[in-house]
Amino acid sequence: MTLTQGFLLPLIWALSLSSLTGKSEAAPTEVESKDESEILLESLTEKHENTPSLSALDLAMEGYEKLENELKKPILTVIDFTLPSTEKRLWIIDVEKKEILLNTVVSHGRNSGMLMAEKFSNLPESFQSSLGFYKTAETYSGKHGYSLRLDGLEKGINDQARNRAIVIHGADYAREEVAKMSGRLGRSLGCPAVPTELSQEVIDLIKDGSLLFIYGQDQKYLAESPLLQP
Repeated sequence: MTLTQGFLLPLIWALSLSSLTGKSEAAPTEVESKDESEILLESLTEKHENTPSLSALDLAMEGYEKLENELKKPILTVIDFTLPSTEKRLWIIDVEKKEILLNTVVSHGRNSGMLMAEKFSNLPESFQSSLGFYKTAETYSGKHGYSLRLDGLEKGINDQARNRAIVIHGADYAREEVAKMSGRLGRSLGCPAVPTELSQEVIDLIKDGSLLFIYGQDQKYLAESPLLQP
């Protein structure tokens, strides 16, 4: 047997065994071992300094993937109420392009807490924020100017949003200057209010059928959310 034959025979045997078993000897790639939220977060982190936590983004993407066919645009807004109101805790993300389009501070309801949002409610007149998934709807001009209606998608959790007039609007009390002076943002009656100077840009980016997710440390919500169950 020649040297060439001695090299080729084991190689041919290995390839034949691979075809018979249907298995490849190649190890799984790093990308294959990651889920969509991890891949998205890595891409966002490469381009932006401030990104959502993996915990918030993972749950947001879980709902996004279930609701994607009902949405009109690949935009996902994440609000993380585990962060204090002094931090930029609202992100508008283009899921397809894997880019953060806007990042800003956002207020919570006055009865949800002071610096931190700790209590949540779906009840009218509670003046608390509601967690969960929302679909953005139509715009209108009201007492806060240009505003955006939200429809809560989770029964018993945030489905009273329209009845409660929970909308996105601009507010002077939601500006970073207020947080610097008082140690926290001002609070709303339950609406996710954003800085006045950014409100039109925020609303125009997400209006008419995108998904918004409000995340908080609330075990009851995590256990009962119909969109986060297996």
